[in-house]
Amino acid sequence: MTGRLAGKKALILGVNRDNLGLALAERFVAEGASVAIAGRNPDNTQAIGKELGVPAFVCDLADVSSIDRMVEGAADALGGIDIGINSTGWGLLKPFLETTAEDVALMSVLQFNGPYRFFQDLVRVMPDGGSLIQISSVTATIMMDNHAAYMGTKAGMEHVMRTIANEFGPQGIRANSLAPGGIADAPMSGGGMNSAAMRALYQREIPLGRPGVKKDVVDAAVWLAGDEAAFVTGQVIHVSGGQTLRRNPSIGEIYGAFGA
Repeated sequence: MTGRLAGKKALILGVNRDNLGLALAERFVAEGASVAIAGRNPDNTQAIGKELGVPAFVCDLADVSSIDRMVEGAADALGGIDIGINSTGWGLLKPFLETTAEDVALMSVLQFNGPYRFFQDLVRVMPDGGSLIQISSVTATIMMDNHAAYMGTKAGMEHVMRTIANEFGPQGIRANSLAPGGIADAPMSGGGMNSAAMRALYQREIPLGRPGVKKDVVDAAVWLAGDEAAFVTGQVIHVSGGQTLRRNPSIGEIYGAFGA
């Protein structure tokens, strides 16, 4: 690797086996950053930390004190934080009128309240600036059936990142969102693209002609976290092969692909 993040100190939230968070952590380490990771699963989080040789923290986004301890612990372990990434996400596939108050409350805690607190804590430990990145989704921009709670909370956090960029730009803090489309080699809401029929369904909606892979998002994150993007803030960068120019497949098409 090129050492593009040498000297940077990064906290990556949402690391687990085979997911985007792990791909981010592995690449940031390879690019020379000092990295701390955080995840919800205690055993997996600690094991991954040992494998990567980085500090690891267990974090429950439903528990404010857990978020506070995680950010404080990472800042202490790394000697500060220059980069903070939230790569967490929970899918909820449910029709609008069948979505309960409890469903909405849970999605709000996991995808809005918790990330909101995470970035608040990061701003407080970045007196000299840094880069904050929210992993969003193309569904914050284009429709996907039966995903109102997911889409709404993701879209809300995109606006929060703009607010952070505006308010704390004078402090040297940059805040942006990365919005992937379907990722063929990472878990996704609705079961993923583990069949040829599902991949074909998404591929026809992507002008560049293929589903995304984790590396596409990680490459964008490395750029956004580093000095090459020093004048980029308050943006939503779609890493989707142009999918936002078209659409997501309908729920009927998705169910049909599962049955193919």
